[in-house]
Amino acid sequence: MPRFFLDLVERTAATYIEAFLGLLLAGTVTDLSTAKAAALSAVPAALAIAKGTLARFLGPSGTASALPTAKKSAPEPTGPAAS
Repeated sequence: MPRFFLDLVERTAATYIEAFLGLLLAGTVTDLSTAKAAALSAVPAALAIAKGTLARFLGPSGTASALPTAKKSAPEPTGPAAS
């Protein structure tokens, strides 16, 4: 599978689980049912998909992140020429 797809799936699943657990915890105070919490959790997960898809065109290729990746620096020289 392409790295972008795996990255997007990971981000979407994490968003859904976080939203679901947050709504379950809030549901004990607001009397929100588990089924409603599961359904409402799909909204932020869908937004995560939209953001990841948009980031595919704005950020570095092959990832669902909009942030630039750090550039790799050249390795430090070793041996007698290094001193």
